[in-house]
Amino acid sequence: MDIYIKPVEKVQIVQKREVFLRDVAEVFVGGQTKGEAEKLMVFQIPSDRKKTYLLSVIDLIRALNQTYPDAVVSNVGSVDILIEYLPKAEQPAKLWTLAKVAFVSLILFVGAATTIMCFHTDVQLPLIFQNIYYIFFGENREMPALISIPYSIGLGLGIIIFFNHFSKLSLTEDPTPIEIEMTTYEKETNASVIDFLGRRKGGGEK
Repeated sequence: MDIYIKPVEKVQIVQKREVFLRDVAEVFVGGQTKGEAEKLMVFQIPSDRKKTYLLSVIDLIRALNQTYPDAVVSNVGSVDILIEYLPKAEQPAKLWTLAKVAFVSLILFVGAATTIMCFHTDVQLPLIFQNIYYIFFGENREMPALISIPYSIGLGLGIIIFFNHFSKLSLTEDPTPIEIEMTTYEKETNASVIDFLGRRKGGGEK
């Protein structure tokens, strides 16, 4: 019998202490995606407190071979699984969440505005606008509105188009630069946690 498993990189378990194969991996057995193999318990949460545990695909294969000794188990997913255990479901405080969003938005706005102003100062943008206006209209004018206003509008539209989302609207189905950076950050964080827990597991739990 051939068994294919596709473990996920990270899973969150709430309240229950028993972790079954279906909780951490997608299973394909004998032409079916569901069966007794999915109900196999692969890990027992040892403590009733919030903590992250590391489970290896070897643990899944070992549990499957104990139940199905003649089966050939093939892994097509992650080799390490992070199990984040929560004793109870966390209810985020809406007011605190809004406060954090407002604070981060303020920091980003001030930082972006400062960066844009510093860039404009470095490249002497007002002088560039003045020279362009003189070339086309033969008149010297500091920060001509005919050029600065369209530039400001284009700068704002360019930012919106670049980030691909404005409110609930999106220009394309592609992930935004922020979503890509968040995905990269999450993967690097998971890799660091796996490496840390792997070293602790290899050296013995303290």
